[in-house]
Amino acid sequence: MRVLGISGSLRRASHNTRLLRAAALELPPGTELVLFEQLAAVEPYCEDHDGDRTPAGAAALRAAIAPADAVLIATPEYNSSLPGQLKNALDWASRPYGDSVLRAKPVAVVGASTGIFGAVWAQAEVRKVLNAIGARALDDEVPVGQADDAFAADGSLADPRLRELLADAIATLIDAARPAEAVEAA
Repeated sequence: MRVLGISGSLRRASHNTRLLRAAALELPPGTELVLFEQLAAVEPYCEDHDGDRTPAGAAALRAAIAPADAVLIATPEYNSSLPGQLKNALDWASRPYGDSVLRAKPVAVVGASTGIFGAVWAQAEVRKVLNAIGARALDDEVPVGQADDAFAADGSLADPRLRELLADAIATLIDAARPAEAVEAA
């Protein structure tokens, strides 16, 4: 099973990219997390450039999402909402309307911030956008606050409670991505 990880932060030392790497430690055997590391290259959305003329960055985003069984988004919180570049990427991924690469795809949203609330509002905003575009946004929430001190030396989350929340969110995402026959057999 393949999970595509998208960090909503463009920073090299992003806490949200670290959170995706921590999530990879929680994956069951036979599941891989592939990081989409080209978010900065996704062009501003313009309907005039969509369709047959989709720019390279947006096409790369869609090509990364399409084969994934599920998507895991880690978002920081900017001005009490999601970052503009992440929203822009979701706009590109939502097209063509009604038949996008995110349509009915399970997506979990987690978040890290240096404040105490762990990007809770941004996570809710991302889920709202995902629901509006037809993705299967899961309700799990993993708020990693005070992210400067949240990670252990091995890359995992230092707080066992947060590590358990992340593991539960990953398990829910994996279950949502399994074909119905596999879920019934389990």
